[in-house]
Amino acid sequence: MMEVVNCWNTRLVKCGIICLLLFVQSAFAQEGFLSIQCCAPANFTEPSTNLSWISDETWFPENQSCIIRPVHKNTPYERARFFSSDIGHKWCYNLPTRIDQDYLVRGTFLSGNQVKALPHSSFVVLIGVTPLATVKSSSDELRVEGIFRATKNYTNFCQLNKKGKSYISKIELRPINPDYLKREPSEVLKLVHRVDSGNKGAEIRYPYDQYDRIWRPASNLDSEVTRIQPSIVKQANAETHRLLPPSLVLQTALTHPERLEFLHEDLDTEYHAYYLVLYFFEPNDSVQAGERVFHVYINNEKRLKVDILASGSRYLDVVLKFRANRAVNLTMIKASNLLQLGPICNAYEILKTMPRVKETAMEEVDIMVNVKMELLQHNQNNEILKSWLGDPCLPLPWHGLTCDRVNGTSVISQMNLSMGSFSGPSPPSIQKLMHLRKLDISNDGSSDTIKLFPSSSTFSARNSGRRRHLSNKLSKSIKESNSTADKGMANGKQNTSSAHKFVIGAAVGASLLVILAIIISMVCLYKRRVMAGPKFSMRSYSVTRNAVYSVPSTNTTLKSISIRNFTLEYIEAVTQNYKTLIGEGGFGSVYRGTLTDGEEVAVKVRSATSTQGTREFNNELTLLSAITHENLVPLLGYCCENDQQILVYPFMSNGSLQDRLYGAAAKRKTLDWPARLSIALGAARGLLYLHTFSERCLIHRDVKSSNILLDQSMCAKVADFGFSKYASQEGDSGTSLEVRGTAGYLDPEYYSTQHLSAKSDVFSFGVVLLEILTGREPLNINRPRNEWSLVEWAKPLIRNSRVEEIVDPTLKGGYHGEALWRVVEVALACTETYSTYRPCMADIIRELEDALIIENNASEYLKSLDSFGGSNRFSIERSIVLPPIKSQIESSSLLSNPAPPQPR
Repeated sequence: MMEVVNCWNTRLVKCGIICLLLFVQSAFAQEGFLSIQCCAPANFTEPSTNLSWISDETWFPENQSCIIRPVHKNTPYERARFFSSDIGHKWCYNLPTRIDQDYLVRGTFLSGNQVKALPHSSFVVLIGVTPLATVKSSSDELRVEGIFRATKNYTNFCQLNKKGKSYISKIELRPINPDYLKREPSEVLKLVHRVDSGNKGAEIRYPYDQYDRIWRPASNLDSEVTRIQPSIVKQANAETHRLLPPSLVLQTALTHPERLEFLHEDLDTEYHAYYLVLYFFEPNDSVQAGERVFHVYINNEKRLKVDILASGSRYLDVVLKFRANRAVNLTMIKASNLLQLGPICNAYEILKTMPRVKETAMEEVDIMVNVKMELLQHNQNNEILKSWLGDPCLPLPWHGLTCDRVNGTSVISQMNLSMGSFSGPSPPSIQKLMHLRKLDISNDGSSDTIKLFPSSSTFSARNSGRRRHLSNKLSKSIKESNSTADKGMANGKQNTSSAHKFVIGAAVGASLLVILAIIISMVCLYKRRVMAGPKFSMRSYSVTRNAVYSVPSTNTTLKSISIRNFTLEYIEAVTQNYKTLIGEGGFGSVYRGTLTDGEEVAVKVRSATSTQGTREFNNELTLLSAITHENLVPLLGYCCENDQQILVYPFMSNGSLQDRLYGAAAKRKTLDWPARLSIALGAARGLLYLHTFSERCLIHRDVKSSNILLDQSMCAKVADFGFSKYASQEGDSGTSLEVRGTAGYLDPEYYSTQHLSAKSDVFSFGVVLLEILTGREPLNINRPRNEWSLVEWAKPLIRNSRVEEIVDPTLKGGYHGEALWRVVEVALACTETYSTYRPCMADIIRELEDALIIENNASEYLKSLDSFGGSNRFSIERSIVLPPIKSQIESSSLLSNPAPPQPR
């Protein structure tokens, strides 16, 4: 019977959700838009845009929480809903979305002048559980806009109260061009500015913009405004460009004979990553390629050389990524005084990038939605249930819930319904919460309190074998239910004594059988796991065997990439006869140069005394002619002339990770913790690409901090592929006759067995993570003997939870404890003696992504929680469980000896 009721309740919940989605979708099916006017008395159509608006009564039917202002000339947003409760701090609208569709979502709020009834309010706006912006009633900011990719058939748009009451006037949801998130679909983009450079009039939006993007006029119009014929722009529209603005935006442009400059000083504090999207259209049909050429600078750093007509089209859009703190200066300067035409700009967008915070496990969310619906059947006006909105765990758990993280995802671990004064039968869906450890339904003696799990419930039988701790009062409640059922057996009181003896004997016998069965099951399970091999889980620190990727054939077809063949004369010209030396390596010297098109390059010239020869040169040339990835340094060209072997790469303006951490004083610059995490993640992604390249595992063999370079945007790129080698395939011995690598980074198992695998790169990457954590080099014989090897010094301290003793002092506590511990655990797992116990790069990336999400949101995300109990930003205490490894080989001999087999 319980199963029937449970099934029926689940169907009711699903039907209710489907009906809600159908109702909402029917209201915006024509354009694919959803437009919500909060507190509107009825649905209506806006005359200026012809957009259909609906009321938010489907989400919040009561009108007591509405602010209604008379319409004035300068106050177009006359209605708003405010939220306030002693219980709830988060208020959400669940918006219908299609999985994998990109959306623009926009919230409109009353300005400070209009919201005098809500003074000094402050709240965080979230997409799902990812913080998008903080709104303050004292600010005149009216709109908050974000771009995201839907991961399910609805997306929550929420407000988290920090101070006072939160409020909202309008919500707009629009399907958007997928090119915005093509690079990083796991990101959320926050609109900072969308500027129509040559516009002096009003905002441009729908119906002129098919996506209903709102283009604001530029505030800086000291330069000349050029107007373009609509017929010419219409021709550009026909060319179907990816991020094309509306025709009205392209019909005006800002120009200047020498330079254009746009300054924005309202960016967020602290360094964050941003996208700059630039839109150019050449208005003069007599202009040829090469006649209007200009450079684009971001915060005085040259980033791009623009010749709009070079691509054969009169339209060009460009996306640049940059990091900034508080302000950004966008400048466009004519490339040469010999040119007649200066820079031009039609429009631009600035978008802040934020990693998307992972939401609570979907099955847990669905179960809690069902629990809420089941409770609502008998508790319609319950304040606690009204506050159960959005994600059950994040950013704050629902009232009465406690959540934990399992495999990087939030799950419900405890539930306290004792303060809810609930009435009615028990919600059957609670039985499905597989991670629930503790349930408290103790009551205060009131007769209408809910009675969970009566004697007829199958809860105990269904969950045998699952660890649960129920309060004593729950046991008492169940016993009282059983005693009620026993009243019908009063006729058997004469045989009570013998019956009790029989029951006790049967219970003892059954208990012994159960204990014996459990012991046998545990022994069998243990043997099965031993036979199957250990499995890797970063959080529990267990491990899995991971053989080298199997390869179908050695004749894998490689994608051809255009690599230029430079003459020696040209190389000497671009380097000014090797004027500027920027580095030395095992291959030879590296010089700085500038190609004729203005691109700065690093030119690596093999020296006559180099330990690396033609094989390494050909190896790098062959590999980089076949692979390309944003986290791998690309090869631009080469020269092989007069016995000279030269490789040409893009110049990495921020040097190497080693330079930044502990290099020469002139190159050393303090890296904050978020930057270090971002660099580690970028390098890990580059290595994963190598390890899974074209169905073959390509092993770098020389992963180290000096081979992780940083471009102008601090994006990490793995370099130096001279020692790279494909992993052995089935049938090969897997043994490498030459052990290659660098002392301090070399995999001890690879060194002792000469067996190469992808896990050799993993060990080296673990050493790099320790460098990032500590700011120390991997080997330093000038330190005390027990500190020569970074790995051998750090691991005992980590295992004894003394992490604070190894953290780089220059970080000065500027990290979130949970994010730091994730990296510590990854580094410890990567540097295990045996490759079997190390994770693969995909596992590492998942942990680093979680760490970066936690850290990037810590300042904004956790500050918003300070008023609800504070944050643990500086807490790094944690115990660690180690895998049961019996060492058979002493690995420290290699790491404590600085002499490598093949030094670089």
